[in-house]
Amino acid sequence: MIEFYAQQIIRWRYFIVFITIILVGLSTLGFPLKFDTDYRVFFSEDNPQLRAFENLQNTYTKNDNVMIVLAPKDGKVFTRKTLDAVEWLTKQAWQIPYSIRVDSITNFQHTYAEEDELIVGDLIEDSMSLSETDIARAKQIALAEPQLINKLISPKADVTAVNIIVELPGKRPEAEVPEIAEFVRQLADKLRARNPEIEVYLTGIVMMNNSFPEASKSDMKNLLPIMYLVIIGMLWLLLRGLSGTFGTLLVISFSIISAMGLAGLFGISLSGPSATSPTMILTLAIADSVHFLISLRHEMRVNGRDKNAAIIESLRINFQPIFLTSLTTVIGFLSMNFGDVPPFHDLGNIVAMGVTIAFLLSVIFLPALMAILPVRIPPETAKTVHIMDRLGEFVVRRRQGLMWGMAVFIIFLISFLPRNELNDVFTEYFDESFAFRRATDFLTENLTGLYDNHYSLNSGEPGGISNPEFLQKVDEFAQWYRQQPEVRHVSTITDTFKRLNKNLHGDNPEYYRLPQQRDLAAQYLLLYEMSLPYGLDLNNQINIDKSATRVSITMDTISTNEVLALEQRAQDWLKNNGLPGMQVHGASTTIMFANIGARNIKSMLLGATIALILISVILIIALRSLKFGLISLIPNLVPTAMAFGLWGIFVGQVGMGLSVVAGLTIGIVVDDTIHYLSKYLRARREKGLAPEEAVRYAFRSVGLALWVTSLVLIAGFLILSQSHFVINSNMGIMTAITLFFALLADFFFLPPLLMKLEENQA
Repeated sequence: MIEFYAQQIIRWRYFIVFITIILVGLSTLGFPLKFDTDYRVFFSEDNPQLRAFENLQNTYTKNDNVMIVLAPKDGKVFTRKTLDAVEWLTKQAWQIPYSIRVDSITNFQHTYAEEDELIVGDLIEDSMSLSETDIARAKQIALAEPQLINKLISPKADVTAVNIIVELPGKRPEAEVPEIAEFVRQLADKLRARNPEIEVYLTGIVMMNNSFPEASKSDMKNLLPIMYLVIIGMLWLLLRGLSGTFGTLLVISFSIISAMGLAGLFGISLSGPSATSPTMILTLAIADSVHFLISLRHEMRVNGRDKNAAIIESLRINFQPIFLTSLTTVIGFLSMNFGDVPPFHDLGNIVAMGVTIAFLLSVIFLPALMAILPVRIPPETAKTVHIMDRLGEFVVRRRQGLMWGMAVFIIFLISFLPRNELNDVFTEYFDESFAFRRATDFLTENLTGLYDNHYSLNSGEPGGISNPEFLQKVDEFAQWYRQQPEVRHVSTITDTFKRLNKNLHGDNPEYYRLPQQRDLAAQYLLLYEMSLPYGLDLNNQINIDKSATRVSITMDTISTNEVLALEQRAQDWLKNNGLPGMQVHGASTTIMFANIGARNIKSMLLGATIALILISVILIIALRSLKFGLISLIPNLVPTAMAFGLWGIFVGQVGMGLSVVAGLTIGIVVDDTIHYLSKYLRARREKGLAPEEAVRYAFRSVGLALWVTSLVLIAGFLILSQSHFVINSNMGIMTAITLFFALLADFFFLPPLLMKLEENQA
């Protein structure tokens, strides 16, 4: 049946090539793909931490922010020129698209008493006209103010920041964040030109969001061309012919274009992980073509067939293994849909489409194209074939030592697997080539942190935030948090109540405490709110009916485990000391990212297990043997376990990027096993060879192709490891390690195992 099919491919070769080009062209209607610029893309809609954070943001002011950090080179914020720069920037920052609030040391709403009257106004106005005494007074106030210190001014008064809160409309999600980022960068350039003595850094959630598409575009711009050059070089060395190299490059390019075009037509937006799809498709699509072309060359050179006969025989030999490897790879990538991170769903689906298209092109378009193009086979015998013969002989001769040696090596590496722990630092998803990462590191070292956590503490009644008992508990919670070593800053309404109580008692420091009467606290709050200017109200701290208040925690850049441990300590405190309305969990981007790694790896393990079961059933049916189907599980399972064991030795931290590797690799590592076993069984069943001779035959017929395709895969994922987006980089490194161990297992463990299990069978 395959022979008849191959004859029809040759007969209709020109039509097939023409239709293929037309269909690939139609797929480009999905271009250009949109880039999703929101960190929320990493969380599914039913993610409990995302829902909690969205509820918090719907109650209070949004948390999406841009933070512009200013570091005067003389190390002094409180000078006329630097304060004037902060004042200028504060006013200009209101022009940032979608800004709803701007906070700085200059527009901080300072309060003081004047003849029993509460005065509320900017801490610093008209900086250039201030006297040294005025500046010293402003510095003293700022460094003593809990809402400013370690948030907008450093304890040494050498670094300050302007924090801008934005509310994105969501009407053009792919354009709104870049619009803000571009405006902010231009504003920073104006500030640098106006004040060259001040260093300016840009960070915040919006700048992090903008770094995701920038990382993706950088990878596509830099890594894809490198991969193409590597593949062209490898193909030329392997195929030694222009036609085969050209045909394979067309298969790869058409697969990428079609898959990405279809993704666009299906409405898939690109993100950091899914933007690696072209590199993965490029890497994976080469294997099918290489197996077909090597068999084609072998039939023409060794068996003396003409080109068309060689095409037919190559299809007959390779159709089933190519189909099986493509199917198992597709299953492996589709298993990523079990995960809890939507960008990895997109990655799995796009690559699955690309692999499917590559299979179709390899068994339809490529044979038709090769029937048209001239194929010149060099007369000399390739030295690599002799290498495979020698390698096969070595494996047969040393089978006992190899089997037991590999078994010990496998067990040794797997024993280190438990050393891995789930951990992540989401600000380190970007390496130091990103301005956002450098700015965030500077911010953390010199001023405050980007990691935060928020609690909406409810009094249980409208206006209840003025209840002295409730305020006391909120203040105790805030004070407990301030004592934690990981915490930089705590923002709480109780500090405002204390300041107002002092102000309305003649600024007497002894009254810097919470008011003890509810009606008095309510009057203070009303008086203060009526004095606040537009944009600087208390909506970021209290809800509409004044029944709840937000306590905001700013932390150092700490690991996932440390974040979760701190949150657990907070829950213990609330349980033992808090009022009923205070029994709430913290909500923030930090908490979301801290939980996603653990959630994702659990769901991905389920997906990988289902994929493994499906692949095993397929192999048992395809190989027509329960025994060989079960044997194939060994080289399919151990490479991933070995890779994580090695990771446990040298790194020991598994984050979101590595949580998908098991599912991602399971469909790839099985490819070599399928090709090797199919050739081994062909030798046993069709040629009646003994196990040792069948191993030699498998090495001779498919060994070279397996080495080359494995090396291409490893090279592709090692190139991906050069990504400046750490999730992709770690994923590339781990996948390359897994594929290397898979190659070792298929060449130095599987053949000796086969010979051992069949040693008494002729």
